[in-house]
Amino acid sequence: MKPIELRDILSYRFLSNIRYAPGGKRAAFVVANANEEDNSYEQRLWLYENGAVRQLTDLGKEGRFTWLDENRLLFPAVRSAKEKKRAEAHEEFTSYYVLDLRGGEALPLFTLPFAAGGVKVLDETHFAVSGTVDKLHPELWADDEEARSKVFKQREEDKDYEVFDELPFWFNGQGVINGQRERLFLVSLEPLTVTPVTKLPEELLDFAVLGEEIVYAVNPRGAKSPRKGFTLRARNWKTGEERELLRHEELSFHGLEAVGEELWLSATEGARFGLNENAWVYRVTPAGELTLLRAEEYSMYGSVGSDCRMGGGRQHVPQGGSLFHLTTREGDCHLYRLDGDGRDTPLLEKAGSIDAFDVSGDEALLIALYDMRLQELYRANLSTGELKRITHFNDQALAERYVARPQPLTICSGGTEIGGWVLLPRDYDPAKKYPAVFDIHGGPKTVYGTVFYHEMQLWASMGYFVFFCNPTGSDGRDNAFMDIRGKYGTVDYENLMDFCDAVLEAYPQIDRARLCETGGSYGGFMTNWIIGHTDRFCCAASQRSISNWLSFWGTSDIGFDFAPDQNAGDLYESPEKLWARSPLAYTKNVKTPTLFIHSDEDYRCPLEQGLQMYASLVDRGVEARLCLFHGENHELSRSGKPKHRLRRLQEITDWFEKHAK
Repeated sequence: MKPIELRDILSYRFLSNIRYAPGGKRAAFVVANANEEDNSYEQRLWLYENGAVRQLTDLGKEGRFTWLDENRLLFPAVRSAKEKKRAEAHEEFTSYYVLDLRGGEALPLFTLPFAAGGVKVLDETHFAVSGTVDKLHPELWADDEEARSKVFKQREEDKDYEVFDELPFWFNGQGVINGQRERLFLVSLEPLTVTPVTKLPEELLDFAVLGEEIVYAVNPRGAKSPRKGFTLRARNWKTGEERELLRHEELSFHGLEAVGEELWLSATEGARFGLNENAWVYRVTPAGELTLLRAEEYSMYGSVGSDCRMGGGRQHVPQGGSLFHLTTREGDCHLYRLDGDGRDTPLLEKAGSIDAFDVSGDEALLIALYDMRLQELYRANLSTGELKRITHFNDQALAERYVARPQPLTICSGGTEIGGWVLLPRDYDPAKKYPAVFDIHGGPKTVYGTVFYHEMQLWASMGYFVFFCNPTGSDGRDNAFMDIRGKYGTVDYENLMDFCDAVLEAYPQIDRARLCETGGSYGGFMTNWIIGHTDRFCCAASQRSISNWLSFWGTSDIGFDFAPDQNAGDLYESPEKLWARSPLAYTKNVKTPTLFIHSDEDYRCPLEQGLQMYASLVDRGVEARLCLFHGENHELSRSGKPKHRLRRLQEITDWFEKHAK
């Protein structure tokens, strides 16, 4: 069979955002692909109907939509010459078009004077819309063209400056967010009117529609974004009557859903397991009281890692009196149903990952990574469990290619069962010796599983063993398993090294002198930690890593909360705890040749984290290389520009080839 090649990812199709139309007779979804020439991605709308699919749009810019009714799709787009000119001038607006499936071209419906986010249809002329505004010009969306032009002109003159007076001041994937607020608006047509619902400086967290009321959650955003506390209000979109449902100071808000005639809220105190504690589900009574529905110990979302996704989609779908939701169990993502009595029932437990889904009656449509294939659309009968693959977008991309099947390997480490897998090299001959790559996932509250992962399949096709596991701190089990606060580099490191030893024992064909290691984010932290504590690997590739918790605290978008929480230490009273868990503190021990991959717009694990490790190794005479990507962020390996993703993987692969072959 032919090998998987580095550039094959350019031919992959990525599916997202599957949504049934009202009534459930049809559904729409998004299909994306890389465009190497433009160094970008194209996104188009597709329709599922009567068991078949067909393409709806072809401009390559249609990545979001909602159903206006059973026949019409509403989606944001920049299509006219005037809109393109405004976009080039960096004006803030969002134009919506309607595509009628009964015939005709997409037609403009309305344009909003701000950057819109989520849209919920109230009726065909009324909408609840979230949007981003600037606290310095909170009513800019309502100003006349002359006033708006003055602001845009001033922004252009000030584009070389940033002024911070808030924390966080930037956010990964969004850039500088200082002064920005998410706000809720009511939009009415005939004539077009925009009415703000939330009050500044509050920040909109989420909203849901329950009957004639829009229920929304806000937090009291000030100079520092609060970890806890939210207010829940309801506004009748027909009468304008508004009431406060509840105000809570001790819960961290996670989400809001209208389930049947009830309001369900997910939140956590974080008192038992910190920031990463899985949320519990509460009912909100009509009087605004919280009653516990389910004390959930597992995640109610999917976290199985892959580099073959783009977009996203629904993780929770209310229907009737139940909430259908994804959940990560071990290395797989399944579909469950939470009922009003608090019971959580598994519906689909096939190995792999459901990446997005929707439900209509007893039928569900899934975008999933199953059977070591790339993403496809599946239809499931929730009564019988029958599952049928609908699409074949990626069949040709993997036709006659070697796709390594994960070989499971479970060990006991420190009294805990740790699961993982091994990919065998192409044309595997048990009589030969092979190099190997140990790949460590990010998070740490995510998992690896039995899904297609392009970089791993590339290395297996090139003649490497590839192995990976889910150490303590990973998702897929209960809160207690994922809790490694104050333990970074201890029990997780022990699990990883024990798994490595078990793989070498189970597969003596691996040449112990040609072991490579890599990981990104938390996996980058662990790569930095590993090279400071062992020289068993012939080389390492540290990606978007953490090296110094003290500087991470003040530069990462989540650092001021995440660093003290995960290290059980305080910058002011116990900084030694942060330093003790910092890989930079152990670089005097490093001998391993190490490649560092970082992006200058990575605000989750900022550039200085990689630079400090790189500088320390070079200063001590250890072979090191750093490849810096301009204009990319923490998501480089998953959604970075196509050419950048190719270069990143080429850098890592060349590093392995240089030192292992």
